[in-house]
Amino acid sequence: MSRAVRGARCGALTLAVAMAMATVPSRAQTGKTHQLKPTLSTVEWGYYDASAKPALRVASGDILEVETVLHAAEVLRRYGMEEKWVTDEMRMFDQIKDRGVGGHLLLGPVYVEGAEPGDVLEVKLLEIRGREAFGVNLFRPNGGTIPSEFPYGRFKTVPVDLKANVAQFSPTIEIPLAPFFGSIGVAPPAMVGRISSSPPGVHTGNLDNKDLVSGTTLYIPVHVKGALLSIGDGHLAQGHGEVDGTALEAALFGRLQVIVRKDLKLIWPRAETPTHYITMGLNEDLDEAARLATREMVEYLSEAYNLTPADAYALASMVVDLHVTQTVDGVKGVHAALPKSIFKGAR
Repeated sequence: MSRAVRGARCGALTLAVAMAMATVPSRAQTGKTHQLKPTLSTVEWGYYDASAKPALRVASGDILEVETVLHAAEVLRRYGMEEKWVTDEMRMFDQIKDRGVGGHLLLGPVYVEGAEPGDVLEVKLLEIRGREAFGVNLFRPNGGTIPSEFPYGRFKTVPVDLKANVAQFSPTIEIPLAPFFGSIGVAPPAMVGRISSSPPGVHTGNLDNKDLVSGTTLYIPVHVKGALLSIGDGHLAQGHGEVDGTALEAALFGRLQVIVRKDLKLIWPRAETPTHYITMGLNEDLDEAARLATREMVEYLSEAYNLTPADAYALASMVVDLHVTQTVDGVKGVHAALPKSIFKGAR
């Protein structure tokens, strides 16, 4: 595909998403509220799959109240969790036989009425908070970003004070909590079949983006009828990069709204926080991920603010921050954050 053709195609896409990431209101009104709790019939182990049976069906505009689970007891014990931290909920999932190659217990999938391939699913993250008074971090032998320096593995349980909103890493180190779901995604195209929950991709999935906290909106391209949204990999805190392979992993409660957007067309996920617009790059090569995130941002700025590509590129260099989302999921992530504060007045 020529650069000119690709530019025209991507320009049309970014014009559409620019509307979503600016002042265009969502078309769906708030609908019913549904609760989705972790049971043997509402959890998928380690995969996204277009053929998965929906755990719940909702309408566009409905609210989901979800409770994600940390992991199965057998896995956590294997890594070294003390018995006093093992809950009955964790023990239940030892019974799951259908397991993908990924390491996440995902809640769902949720079938969203009216969602079709080519649409965008707008996911408003209204509230996210911890469910248990602890979180865990682990790294496997020769894992993470500097594997050769850690030929051994380690598992650490960290007490959490949910009222004070801190984790007690040590007697002298407190970590402020900033809960988010590491993995929010939809089913991949049916022809792809079942895929691992570990690497992110066009289905979005395991972004491990610490900026996607309460108050954030995520825009996810839809690939199958109903979208088949799955959520999991709860984190109470994480640094950009997630360098040892995990964050402060935990069971979370989330309240979110799902809205089908027929007016938007996207290839890659995007997001909006209260303070920033975010474009994302995902690739096994970190440099290429950075290029993709930058290219997406330049195209967004060009269309949303009527800038020439050269001016958009220059503005991005002056004000946009590139963050290394994560380096440990095979497919690496970079996200570009554009501050809203530079724009004067209402658009």
